[in-house]
Amino acid sequence: MGECCNNKEDISLSCHCGANDSFKNSSFQPKCQNCSVKKKVRSEKEFKALLNRLSRIEGQVRGVRSMLENDAYCIDILTQVSAINAALNSFNKVLIANHIRTCVKENIQAGNDEVIEELVVTLQKLMK
Repeated sequence: MGECCNNKEDISLSCHCGANDSFKNSSFQPKCQNCSVKKKVRSEKEFKALLNRLSRIEGQVRGVRSMLENDAYCIDILTQVSAINAALNSFNKVLIANHIRTCVKENIQAGNDEVIEELVVTLQKLMK
């Protein structure tokens, strides 16, 4: 798989509802026709980078659990939780940047301006 999903000629997706859809030349995928779930095909590079970030966060959360189980000092636990929050924020920044560069861009180019309101609502949630 290349670095850019747009290089794919044919993308086959399988939705959780069991439907299979084929899409051409787009990383953003329209809703599944059977269940209205939106899909996004990520490049292997993007997928691995996001998955690695989540794996590190999982490890940090397990570490905090271990600290709690071993009666660690409150401030030490809070310090680690702060690091987890920073890691999640970093994950969100990467994901939202990729979303804007692909899904939002492609939707706007296709004349679907509704994606702008979706982005605004999402950014407002992230900035609470």
